[in-house]
Amino acid sequence: MKIKLFNDKKQLSGDLKITGSKSESNRLLILQALYPSLKVENLSNSDDTQYLKKALASEEELIDIHHAGTAMRFLTAYFATREGREVVLTGSPRMQERPVKLLVDALKTLGADISYEKEEGYPPLRIKGKTLTENEVKVQANISSQYISALMLIAPSLLNGLQIDLVGQVTSAPYINMTLEMMKNAGVTGEFTKNKIIIGPAEKLESKTIAVESDWSSASYFYSLAAISETAHLRLGIYREKSLQGDCCISEIYRQFGVETHYEDDAIVLKKTSQKKPRHLAENLIDSPDIAQTIAVTCLALGVNCTLKGLHTLKIKETDRLAALKTEIEKFGSSVKISKDSLELIPQKDFTKNVSVATYNDHRMAMAFAPLGLKVPFEIEDAMVVSKSYPDFWKDLEKLGFNIGRA
Repeated sequence: MKIKLFNDKKQLSGDLKITGSKSESNRLLILQALYPSLKVENLSNSDDTQYLKKALASEEELIDIHHAGTAMRFLTAYFATREGREVVLTGSPRMQERPVKLLVDALKTLGADISYEKEEGYPPLRIKGKTLTENEVKVQANISSQYISALMLIAPSLLNGLQIDLVGQVTSAPYINMTLEMMKNAGVTGEFTKNKIIIGPAEKLESKTIAVESDWSSASYFYSLAAISETAHLRLGIYREKSLQGDCCISEIYRQFGVETHYEDDAIVLKKTSQKKPRHLAENLIDSPDIAQTIAVTCLALGVNCTLKGLHTLKIKETDRLAALKTEIEKFGSSVKISKDSLELIPQKDFTKNVSVATYNDHRMAMAFAPLGLKVPFEIEDAMVVSKSYPDFWKDLEKLGFNIGRA
């Protein structure tokens, strides 16, 4: 569905409850599958989490996780440990273009039985579950953190636990730390020092209820809205001052745009306190690449030059996000330079009108561009792609005064 959106209100205010973190929810679902004594509250209502939940409950041989990249990585490791279970794990056409070889190779080092149904290195995968006896594996540290987290999550279920040696510079360390802290909170023993992760074995865990924090990646779009508006007072729940999510760094980055963050009970309050903005924004997002699209569009809206680095993992997401950002931003009349791991925006004062933004089956493309509707009316193609992580996104924008209609 294509939509047209615009909001000519210069003052934004609202009280919204954001769905539980997809990242936290998906990790906890794998842990719960391994240790049914765990209970989970405030699960994400995203498509990705629902596909993962359905896959874990399925007894079918064919498991289709559609566009859910996290589910593909986590389930590859999970099913490799399910002795006597054989599955074919597949996904959408785009999912079958996303590499998984490094994770498969690591699991094979541990003794897993995994083969490729089509092209080597890519889904679909045939996985024959078995008891994995090895307890040490080496992986490149600059690969997607989801590969590493997938190995960490199955580690306590292995007879001797697991030691993961990371080779090179670590990418997205906060996501690795998130996985470890969630596991420790559930009762698993583990540590992450320098380039070594050690997870101890656990035959069972004590009964415990764990509440999922709301998603900071989803909150980022409201930071963008606050920055672009003249004044803003937005209350978002449920958030914690000491978050496990790497994307919480958005609160510090957006102080440069005059957006202050205040913590009240289980919520954050975003206030636009000034019209200040940087002349040039330079950020290394190696630990939080998922907010790159949000920041780039904010800078586009406010006419701020920006240089974003540490983005090499964006090329293997739902789409090549660097190429997609360049294409769609340039439709508005600004120019973008990209490399294999960076983006530089040179904005223009005037916006090209009647632009239609393509979303490339990528939820973040739709949501990152949406705040631009405070500046210029435009269209967003395949708008319901947001259901991948935030199904109520458009409803929440309407609560803030956005006029959203079919194009």
